[in-house]
Amino acid sequence: MAKRDYYEILGLTKSATEKELKKAYRKLAIKFHPDKNPDDKGAEAKFKEAAEAYEVLTNGNKRARYDQYGHAGLDGGSGGGGSGGGGGMNMDDIFSQFGDIFGSSFGGGFGGSRGGRRQSRGSNLRVRVKLTLEDIAKGVEKKIKIQKNVGCDDCNATGAENGNLSTCHQCSGSGQATRIVNTPLGRMQTATTCPACNGQGQTASSACGSCSGQGLVKKSDEVTINIPAGVEDGMQLSVSGKGNAAPRGGIAGDLIVLIEEIPHDTLKRDGQNLHYDLYISFNDAALGCNPEIETIENKVKVKLDAGIQSGKILRLRGKGLPSVDRYGSGDLLIHVNVWTPQDLNEEQTKFFESNKDHENFQANPDGNNKSFFDKVKEMFR
Repeated sequence: MAKRDYYEILGLTKSATEKELKKAYRKLAIKFHPDKNPDDKGAEAKFKEAAEAYEVLTNGNKRARYDQYGHAGLDGGSGGGGSGGGGGMNMDDIFSQFGDIFGSSFGGGFGGSRGGRRQSRGSNLRVRVKLTLEDIAKGVEKKIKIQKNVGCDDCNATGAENGNLSTCHQCSGSGQATRIVNTPLGRMQTATTCPACNGQGQTASSACGSCSGQGLVKKSDEVTINIPAGVEDGMQLSVSGKGNAAPRGGIAGDLIVLIEEIPHDTLKRDGQNLHYDLYISFNDAALGCNPEIETIENKVKVKLDAGIQSGKILRLRGKGLPSVDRYGSGDLLIHVNVWTPQDLNEEQTKFFESNKDHENFQANPDGNNKSFFDKVKEMFR
């Protein structure tokens, strides 16, 4: 699999300064950090990918070779090493090389669960938000109320009575339990999360009565969600840190927002394009007319020439929905349907009978009258 451009990974250009590189890398590494994304292989790959890009672009010699020759200039072990997604950099390399740029973001060191106490993480919450086409066209701010776990005030989210914690007697506060195993290769030491304190390094001798020792209580909270224009039904948005809290100052989970689109009365959505069925009378089709059409923003008049045929598709460019990635807008496609008169009276019946053999009333399509399949192909150009 082809490797991505290092500048693209960090969201920067070739003129980026070292300060900009550091800032961009820090933002990505915090977002995809293993402690925030446990057991998420996709996040781990992006974490490694960002580290590889940062390692190359902050090295003067490597950056010069990369700028001139691309990834080919780093072959032979001079690049971030490895194919695709930071494959040549293991987690220990990353933590040891770049841990200093994160300060206390993860419990005083980079990688809160490595070599020390485990940092807990709250669970994610999921909510469903219903949007109209008008909401989707412009983007909208929604305020929703949710029930979620928050830290218990009485024990400062520790789960211990009066917040008093003591060092775990089983792991001596390390958060890890070690054991030595005899193998054919010799004695090997392994480390696992301490079962007595669940990796926290501390335990409560007496549980808090308000939260039953959980460190968390359920409360109502109002969350403001900024939904971008162009979202689609079934799309999920993630609001970082707005999910359930974690005990003892751990990392809060995320709020997952599921988009549900409310069907419009007259407009039908097809990706970024909108479709509108326009019905006109036989007289209007023969004589021409200027009907008013409903769009997302307002009503507009369109001109229908005399003799327009049923099945004609008119396109109003840019009157559809915007792309969620901000690359232009779709179109509004107007489908013309001529309503054939029914239940004619005697005078009307005589009129049509007297003209049925006239050439103006004969079906005689020319090259300008496209077939149904031509119209469908034209719609998707």
